[in-house]
Amino acid sequence: MTNRSKATDVAALACRLKLVLTDCDGVLTDGGVYYSERGEELKRFNIRDGMGVERLRTLAGIETGIVTGEISPAVSRRAEKLGISECHLGAKDKASVVRAVLERLNLSFDEAAYLGDDVNDLLAFAVVGLTACPGDALDEVKAAAHIILEKPGGYGAFREFVEIILKARGDGA
Repeated sequence: MTNRSKATDVAALACRLKLVLTDCDGVLTDGGVYYSERGEELKRFNIRDGMGVERLRTLAGIETGIVTGEISPAVSRRAEKLGISECHLGAKDKASVVRAVLERLNLSFDEAAYLGDDVNDLLAFAVVGLTACPGDALDEVKAAAHIILEKPGGYGAFREFVEIILKARGDGA
């Protein structure tokens, strides 16, 4: 579902992308945090979202990065497994982190997308060209996103966004 722009505008934005950045909790996970009796934090990731990272990279040459306010070894391990080198933990000012990544990679704002679900993602939305949110994102985030996905966070929302991008670019298979 498109929001801030028409589908043709989303397609034009998708064609310029070189980097897709995403929040973790509430996007790549269902937002739940699990602790064992030893206090170890566990997070549930959707395997199809991982395939989305691979499809972006191999079919379109688009890299993926994670920008999260949490400091979680589980997120670092997931990023490592997926070959995601842009993994920024403890990002309290996500917009600054996104701007720094774009500057370091010599990318313009319209060459990046951001997928987020909560109010701490809104400032990051302002510094990229294309934005999206899971179907269960907060209303404020839905109002600001270009694309409101059907899937909820942790249940394939990232993969849904990837497939929209690939289809818009003609890279899907």
